[in-house]
Amino acid sequence: MRKNLSLYFLLIIVTIASCRKYDDVFDESPDTRINETLAAYNDALTGAPYGWKALVYPSGLPNTAFGFYFKFDTTNRVDMFSDFDSLSSVTVRQSSFRLKSLQQPCLLFDTYSYIHVLCDPDASKNGGYYGKGLFSDFEFAIEGIYGDTIKLTGRLNGSKAILVKATSQEAQDYYDKKRNWEFNNISRFLTYFKQLTVSSKKYDVYVDRLYRQISFMRPDGDDVKAINVSYYFDGTGIAFSNPFNDDGLSFSALTDIKWDAAAQKMTVKAGDNAATITGVIKPLLLDMTAGQRWYNQALQTGSYWISTKGFHVNGIDDAYGVNRIAGFNFMFYYPNYGEGYDFAGIVPEEFAFGPAFKPSFRTNGTTTFAYPGGGFGEIPDAAAATMAQITAKYQESEGFYFVQTGSTSYDMVNARDARTWISWQQ
Repeated sequence: MRKNLSLYFLLIIVTIASCRKYDDVFDESPDTRINETLAAYNDALTGAPYGWKALVYPSGLPNTAFGFYFKFDTTNRVDMFSDFDSLSSVTVRQSSFRLKSLQQPCLLFDTYSYIHVLCDPDASKNGGYYGKGLFSDFEFAIEGIYGDTIKLTGRLNGSKAILVKATSQEAQDYYDKKRNWEFNNISRFLTYFKQLTVSSKKYDVYVDRLYRQISFMRPDGDDVKAINVSYYFDGTGIAFSNPFNDDGLSFSALTDIKWDAAAQKMTVKAGDNAATITGVIKPLLLDMTAGQRWYNQALQTGSYWISTKGFHVNGIDDAYGVNRIAGFNFMFYYPNYGEGYDFAGIVPEEFAFGPAFKPSFRTNGTTTFAYPGGGFGEIPDAAAATMAQITAKYQESEGFYFVQTGSTSYDMVNARDARTWISWQQ
């Protein structure tokens, strides 16, 4: 019994000693220490006199960065700009923010703002996936402060973000709308195909503005040389997440960008090299079998291609007005729909109508569409003019080039002047 009591009192003494040792190491309670840490982060965020430049990398696009500017104040409000689109890049928007301990210190943007657009579950807002957007975040765990840089990780999707203190000039350029957004004019070329000329080299240029990707392509003997880069806006133009390297030519940014709408030309500096991007009718590289692959992909699965935007013509989206047809859902192209003909139709509400075509795949890489007359369904009077324009466009004798843009997507570009195209998806 005495032995047991001795062990009992010994345990009490050890426990008390341990508590005293703990108290010696931590003079404050865990809650106090957490609050002090949050206060220190708050002071850092609000104490940057010219705000913060930021890059957010959605986990759905791990190599693609979207640029932001944040100016935090002491009333838990934050001004922000975003380079997501032309409006958010020049229009300041305010949100509320909080610092909170959720197992670790976290920065939360808790009213809808530009940073929420990247993770909006409505894919029409960001071009991502319904229910998930671009797999980005608006609640971030703070990984730490490293000099003038704060590193963050999204709590839900694990997206990464980096905040860097802005300079006085950088902050002023945001509010004065003086940052160089000229590269966005890449969408104002009237031709689908564009070509970069730099240091006596020429490259076909394909730009995905939503996903911030550029593909530079050129012939390489019997092969194709393709250089793919991700880009983001850095104030003076665009910077690449991964450098462009090709046969001794290397650059990591396009700066001093100037757009000449009349000449349909963009002048840039590619690193230290003067360069131009011009519109062309025919690319350096043609995918000679793309039209046949497009056709067979739907034919072999008994499916069809759809487009929700219609034809882009001479710089005008939906030039023939399919979206103005009452109840419009989508355009489609259905190979071998019936009687040996293809159905190129429009679906408003629950019925379809459109012409019948017979395609031909030429050895020059173009696809033509013969119209024998007639079609399927009854064309409403209100859609007759639109349908006539579409039918005439398909019949152009020069035909169309096809460009594969993804595993289930193609662009169809008219070969006459490359000023008309339509995007197909499955």
